[in-house]
Amino acid sequence: MNIQTKPQAPVLDLDTGWQLSRVGAADETLDVALPFDVHSALLAAGRIEDPYWRDNEVQSDWVHESQWLVAREFDHGPVDGRHTLTLDAVDCHAVVSLNGQEIGRPGNRFLRHDLDVTRALKEGRNRLEIRLLSNSEEARRRAEEAPFPIPHIYWNNRVPHYNFLRKPQCDAGWDWNIALSPLGIYGGVRLQRTDPLRLDDVMVRQFHEGGRVRLEVELLVDSARPVETEARLVIDGQAVTTEAQLWPGEGRVLLSAEIDRPRLWWPAGHGAQEMYDLTVEIAGQRRALRIGLREIELLTDADEIGHRFAFRVNGQEVFMRGANWIPADALPQRATPEAVEDLLDSALEANMNMLRIWGGGTYEPDWFYAICSEKGLLIWQDFMFACNLYPAQDRAWLDGVRHEARQQIRRLSAHPCLALWCGDNELVGALGWFDEAKADRDRYLALYDRLNHALEEAIADEAPGIPWWPSSPSVGPLNFGDGWHDDTSGDMHFWDVWHSAKDFEHYRTVQPRFCSEFGFQSFPSTRLIESFTEAHDRNVSSRVMDVHQRNRGGNSRIVETMGRYFRFPESFDEMCWLSQIGQGLAMKTAIEFWRSNKPRCMGTLYWQLNDTWPVASWASLEYGGGWKATQYLARRFYAPVMVTAQPDAATGEIVLWAVNDTGAEVDLTVQGRSVRFEGEIAEIGTWQAACPPDRSVEIARLAPGTLAEEAFLHFDWSDSSSRHKGQNEYLPQRPKAYDIGTPQITAEPGTAPDGTPQVTLSTDRPALWVTWDLGGDTVWSDNCLTLLPGRPRVLTAVRQRRSHLPDRTPEARALKG
Repeated sequence: MNIQTKPQAPVLDLDTGWQLSRVGAADETLDVALPFDVHSALLAAGRIEDPYWRDNEVQSDWVHESQWLVAREFDHGPVDGRHTLTLDAVDCHAVVSLNGQEIGRPGNRFLRHDLDVTRALKEGRNRLEIRLLSNSEEARRRAEEAPFPIPHIYWNNRVPHYNFLRKPQCDAGWDWNIALSPLGIYGGVRLQRTDPLRLDDVMVRQFHEGGRVRLEVELLVDSARPVETEARLVIDGQAVTTEAQLWPGEGRVLLSAEIDRPRLWWPAGHGAQEMYDLTVEIAGQRRALRIGLREIELLTDADEIGHRFAFRVNGQEVFMRGANWIPADALPQRATPEAVEDLLDSALEANMNMLRIWGGGTYEPDWFYAICSEKGLLIWQDFMFACNLYPAQDRAWLDGVRHEARQQIRRLSAHPCLALWCGDNELVGALGWFDEAKADRDRYLALYDRLNHALEEAIADEAPGIPWWPSSPSVGPLNFGDGWHDDTSGDMHFWDVWHSAKDFEHYRTVQPRFCSEFGFQSFPSTRLIESFTEAHDRNVSSRVMDVHQRNRGGNSRIVETMGRYFRFPESFDEMCWLSQIGQGLAMKTAIEFWRSNKPRCMGTLYWQLNDTWPVASWASLEYGGGWKATQYLARRFYAPVMVTAQPDAATGEIVLWAVNDTGAEVDLTVQGRSVRFEGEIAEIGTWQAACPPDRSVEIARLAPGTLAEEAFLHFDWSDSSSRHKGQNEYLPQRPKAYDIGTPQITAEPGTAPDGTPQVTLSTDRPALWVTWDLGGDTVWSDNCLTLLPGRPRVLTAVRQRRSHLPDRTPEARALKG
């Protein structure tokens, strides 16, 4: 074949030099660079007040109600052949013009838009304009034009009808999010000569068999004219080429390579995160990717209970320990790689191996998945649909969803962290939430089926080699049962403790196969609260604290539940601290019990890891990334090897269980003691146990009466190498039932031999949930711990975080009673 193609011109990066102005207003223009959002630009210029401060939120509604013009000029040489303007992550509806000629109307925040600008582009000076339409006005207009009502989750969305927009659904407000409805461009803008073809997507598939991996890489191109060209793939020291004949329009070119004795990628805690450099090239266009070789399966086979829900990676079943991920900031411009990596480091430091990217947020940028892959954090990826009904009767809208799904599947196919594609969040449940759907369920069920089937077809057609799950929660494919209360099959969302105000012990009434949502709220640290309040606002029932609580009645529920478990705090500061202890106790109760049910239960992802703004919420990392008490407790209840005490309601015994999530058997020595708060400590047993990785193991049973009424159980464990060791406690009664007293905690700062900061904590009497520097910028080796007299604990600084909050003097706290 005689292959002759002209080398393509380099990419012209247009990320800088933009000017922002409000359409129809005489405001002065602002200089912006991509990525940017309008609110952040206005805030930096002093044109709006901080929307996170006190009750400022509604004062900036005019921003999303307005149209905005982003414009810049650039020079270009002779226009020879087809040229494409590519825009990433335009939020959301926009009109794009070049030299006064309209060239496109993006309408999907989750799409890359490739616009043919050949006829509008000229030699010399060019002017590019992007007019961002009002998101809220577009939503209202589309809802009015719909042939029948399409209900949205109005109790969460302060701004209505965002189910008609393909943008993060939480941008309209959520039960943890501010309703700013941001506008902007969060990716890049670039211009390129794409003649004879444009390389759009690279689809990576891998097939594992007999210790070898066959790698298939599909190049998806758009040709301007008939062309014969060569495609090339390079990986692991080998180069593969193929010749391709392409015709105008969309085309595909397949390349494959065999890798012997592959270096496998493993999730955190199970092996190394081995990565390969992969490059592909066609017609002068080149892509460089970092990939990992791994095989991921979702096991849903029937058993004596129902159906399993377990992940298997490279032939090894892995218990998933993690949380749900929401957007890193309600102001998208602030969600920088540095800020996000800090949150991901915190997840890893708490022994997590999976995050679920929730369907009401966004598909994250490539660098997010690259960071997760390098760290070994698996990603459960929802398609971006949550808690609403959707206008799937609109063929154009549904075709846009199909395009979105295929583009995202292809984009993320190279990242080894991707473990699951899930159709949506809680759309099956939403069929029973709205009066319209209750009155005409068949109509809205048909809409749901159209949407869900379109996503399933996209997975089947693109075949990414990643498991598909139709919805979360879901009992199983084509099963519209109750995923909130059926614990025999599928994944479960268990919200009875929070939304139905049940006791923490209610978590022990279910044994989910995989719990992908559950949670309990707390207030953030007083340090963070001070960043958005004035002194007179610092009361849990103040208007400002209500504004920074988006779940109706949430502050009251935190306080009411606190009264069930603890003696009432004496100050606002103590109440905020104690709310975090309550949140941590709730998560500890649920997760330790469910982990003790392994392998019936094979994963827990609590709601939620992070916050988008300063708010009372279910997050274990408060806004800005500070560690709440729950994050420190997660480091212990998510330890790969963990021992827990659980009550046996049938016998009245306390049962010690060991859980081992490593890949090999671990031999443990466990020591238990009875502790009274006046200081008496009595050893009650030492036990040896071999703990296999495939199931929890019963270590010992303590008969009723082993502990005195006023005592609690404290125990520790270690293997022979001391690699896996820890401590835990079990309180047979609620904390407020004990005469805890007022422990005198001594904190002695010091340094390790290598200069790392340390602090030694000691007490004169048993103390529960002792914290040091909670809400500070230092991540400590342990925190929120049980401290016994005569047994000081040394905390070592693990990492120093960067924070936007003012410094403060660290302080020690413990439960009082």
